[in-house]
Amino acid sequence: MRRDLANPRLLRVLNERRLLDQLHEHGPASRADLAKSTGLSKPTVSAALAGLAEDGLVHLVGEVSGRPGPVSSLYDVNAASTHVAGIDIGRDWIRVAVADLRGAFAGRTDGRNTARTSAELAALVGELAAAAAREAEVEWRSITCAVVGSPGVYDPVRGGLDFAPNLPGPPDLADRLHAALGVDLVIENDINLAAVGEHVHGAGRGKANFALVSIGTGVGMGIVINGELYVGARGAAGEVSYIPAAEEPPAPAPPTGPFTHAADPFAQDADSFAEDADSFAHDGDPFTHGATEAATSAPGVVRAARAAGLELETAREVFAAAAEGNAAARSVVEAEGRRIGGLLVAVAAVLDPEVIVLSGGVGRNLDLLGASVERRIAELGPLRPRVVASALGDSGVLLGAVAHAKSRAWDLIFDARKH
Repeated sequence: MRRDLANPRLLRVLNERRLLDQLHEHGPASRADLAKSTGLSKPTVSAALAGLAEDGLVHLVGEVSGRPGPVSSLYDVNAASTHVAGIDIGRDWIRVAVADLRGAFAGRTDGRNTARTSAELAALVGELAAAAAREAEVEWRSITCAVVGSPGVYDPVRGGLDFAPNLPGPPDLADRLHAALGVDLVIENDINLAAVGEHVHGAGRGKANFALVSIGTGVGMGIVINGELYVGARGAAGEVSYIPAAEEPPAPAPPTGPFTHAADPFAQDADSFAEDADSFAHDGDPFTHGATEAATSAPGVVRAARAAGLELETAREVFAAAAEGNAAARSVVEAEGRRIGGLLVAVAAVLDPEVIVLSGGVGRNLDLLGASVERRIAELGPLRPRVVASALGDSGVLLGAVAHAKSRAWDLIFDARKH
């Protein structure tokens, strides 16, 4: 380390990074202010700013007058000097955002996930990425870093995704994404990225210890401990879909009548009844999806509604019917709240978080689920976790992906400046 510190180039880069971190966190500042806040000498600050400005990473944004002495120039990060991308791959939707170095979205494109194979999925992601770049008025190939949020756990050694039954096969998606996107690419679990988004922009902001539990097409959890994302020894921390369920999920039945044409993009044509039935049964497989996911996810809610005699196709319709006062739908929602409450007690017992954030198409419905969640928590013991709904809507994963990409981009920029 001592030898490294004797390297003038490395010292210069460390000083530049210190100044940029200060500007990024606190906004425009003069040379004198930067010297005071960083502890660097004024000549060192001037030299570092000159190098950063020459490469377009900082720029002049104004002047400060009214102080004793000459007018002072104000410098700030040139956020538009580099762009990053966040990509959210879900079963129903794919979302891509291109953002600047402050994380502000410059372009965003959302598209239905109609892919039936990994090759189709990678091609579709590539098309949406190019569209988002066009909206941002940048070339996709100029993106410094892209972060993909995907269901499952990425194994960088094998290059494969584990625990991702909601994505189409074969299991070569990671390689195909690298080939389709052609930029520096990081693949992360989508719920972990949603937790990062919540930590930066949402209900987890300012919290050192919290959990985000997402309940939608699947069930998963992102964990923040001491202000850092926790993923476990093999990246599988938070795979709560595999926690044993308190009750068995309703037995799946082949769709009939109005259920033949599901709103889901994976629904088959009317003459593909057998495939539809296989897909529906697969959704209820506790081994593939986990017992908690099979019972508690959106497909589980639909199965419970069908078992109750409701002619409804989606979890959204079940909650809408409950909101309108349908007794059977309210009973289904009550049972769903109890399942969620049991899951949250398990989370609280292990993690003791400051807050549990519920997200996902099902989890966000705390206005309807809240009472039954609270009752079930009270029944199970003295633990009383604070539970709130995410306010980030469908942008949580994207915001987390962009935050991660932005952090990696800075690292890549300064690694390059060392050489």
